[in-house]
Amino acid sequence: MASIVAILSSVLIFSAFSPGSSLSLNYYEKTCPHAESIITYAVKNAASKDKTVPAALLRMHFHDCFIRGCDASLLLNSKGSNKAEKDGPPNLSLHAFYVIDSAKKELEAWCPGVVSCADTLALAARDAVVLSGGPSWDVPKGRKDGRTSKASETTTMPAPAFNISQLQQSFSQRGLSMDDLAALSGGHTLGFSHCSSFQNRIRNFNATNDIDPSMHPSFAASLRGVCPKNSKAKNAGTTMDPSSTTFDNTYYRLILQGKGLFSSDQALLNNPKTKDLVSKFASSEEAFRKAFVNSMIKMSSITGGQEIRKDCRVVN
Repeated sequence: MASIVAILSSVLIFSAFSPGSSLSLNYYEKTCPHAESIITYAVKNAASKDKTVPAALLRMHFHDCFIRGCDASLLLNSKGSNKAEKDGPPNLSLHAFYVIDSAKKELEAWCPGVVSCADTLALAARDAVVLSGGPSWDVPKGRKDGRTSKASETTTMPAPAFNISQLQQSFSQRGLSMDDLAALSGGHTLGFSHCSSFQNRIRNFNATNDIDPSMHPSFAASLRGVCPKNSKAKNAGTTMDPSSTTFDNTYYRLILQGKGLFSSDQALLNNPKTKDLVSKFASSEEAFRKAFVNSMIKMSSITGGQEIRKDCRVVN
């Protein structure tokens, strides 16, 4: 029975997405020629005041694309009894929504009703990577904004505690491969994690081990220092890698040393395909950058919306 449910849910997930054949690189060439520079300015301006903005925008785009495709459903506010995606558990620590709002406000002043919130977020995520020293790429455009946003659907997001088969299933349901999983996980080169996302690895791991045996003991010890037992500190946590505002391949080198932060990071070594890619990306930053760009274009082309929202927080 479970397998039928799994098949049906993957069919449902898939039918909600169509690969972005309607997207094009010059989509706004005539209707809003300055769209990209308007968005870049908003991202640069915010990042100059808060260095955590680029990581926040990249994560926001991932989280949007994984639920109903890249349709900006994540940006909608909860309304009445409907709890929106942004209030689902995996999204409570997302921030920097104001950056998209300020870009959208400027876009509406220049080209009212033309540029979707979904495209704004996809372009902002690319700009975030570039600002962090990562690669640049041409983003296909023409996404539409969705009208549905449900917190309950965020339970299908890949979680930090996922093992390799759960990760594989989560990505394949969205038309993404093991190559994409290995490359996109490298987004964890940027940003910060709260203790709750890796707590399970540093205490009471299982009946046999207090600490996850795949974690380097000195790394586990340092994390236990950062996240004391029974601590109520809301903001306790650590950077995803030591160079957390620089887009680089440190993430992969750390995994090879048993210093991946999440179970889902370390799990990349538990499959021959992803393990090979971790080694490849650890030894070649160029190979990582190239793979990351390819997988970002693929992921951000999962489309799903119907309209061009005027305000990214509410449907038209």
